[in-house]
Amino acid sequence: MSELKNDRFLRALNGEAVDATPVWMMRQAGRYLPEYLATRKDAGSFMDLCRNTELATEVTMQPLERFDLDAAILFSDILTIPDAMGLGLYFEPGEGPRFKKTVRTAKDVEDLPIPNIESDLGYVTDAVSSIRKELNGRVPLIGFSGSPWTLATYMIEGQGSKEYRHAKGMLYGQPDVMHQLLDKLARTVTDYLNAQIRAGAQAVQIFDSWGGALSTPAYLEFSLKYMEQIVHGLIREHDGRKVPVILFTKGGGQWLEHMAAVGADALGLDWTTEMSDARARVGHRVALQGNFDPSGLFGTPASIRAEVGRILESYGPGNGHVFNLGHGINQFANPEHAKILIDAVHELSVPYHNQK
Repeated sequence: MSELKNDRFLRALNGEAVDATPVWMMRQAGRYLPEYLATRKDAGSFMDLCRNTELATEVTMQPLERFDLDAAILFSDILTIPDAMGLGLYFEPGEGPRFKKTVRTAKDVEDLPIPNIESDLGYVTDAVSSIRKELNGRVPLIGFSGSPWTLATYMIEGQGSKEYRHAKGMLYGQPDVMHQLLDKLARTVTDYLNAQIRAGAQAVQIFDSWGGALSTPAYLEFSLKYMEQIVHGLIREHDGRKVPVILFTKGGGQWLEHMAAVGADALGLDWTTEMSDARARVGHRVALQGNFDPSGLFGTPASIRAEVGRILESYGPGNGHVFNLGHGINQFANPEHAKILIDAVHELSVPYHNQK
């Protein structure tokens, strides 16, 4: 594999010195880019795009052609695992992901097959290999998966949800069944992420999009416990280099101390947790990633730069910060505003890394 020309992102995750704060954006390859929309149209559907190695590589690279990003992230979806378990993923225009089958009983959980990563999800690892080759050492490649709890909510509800009525009904009413489902998912996610690492992913992120919907005891038992299981099962060194792991629970700022204890290298923060507070609480134990409110990109160039500066100041001098949005970029964001953010991070962060 090619030598990395820019390893700022990996160095920051490991708490090592960098010349400027690295930056990437969740959902950086996506609907806000006109070139992405054109490629998706050519592909036919979102999942056809994910399954087409050449096109998945193309859309992963698109934001890197526009912006001075410090990492690429695999173009895929968190719901590839439930799809590989036979639940029939499809996308309803304007409605988001749906499943043809749901998982709501002990028998449903028992009948769920454990996917064979090579045969059922080989299109993902093929994309990882292809993207690594295309990157040619330009920046590191991030692999990812949804967390067991987040995947379970989609599988039980059959779609996205605001209340998680069926998922929480299982959690409280049939906790043993929920644990069986989460354990099956945790084992699959571990295999899936390890396959991505073997294929060339140089860091991995676990997206716990819906962990913040839980009470503290439920979060610790039904979400964090299974992410810890995954972290402990991951390949942590590959190609002679450490493979950092990032945990991101949206709405999880109140649990940072618990999250920092599970063995990940970095924690993602949404915009509701102040960077200075997070650094004071756990910054000596893990790197921190975040946390610009994606809606801030609807502001003016001046307000975007000001907010970037404020977040950098909140984190303060020193290492261990990866700049990111607090969640995925909005599909209606102006790409020019994304460029302003990325350039501002590099420019305004330099003084924080040059202090004696």
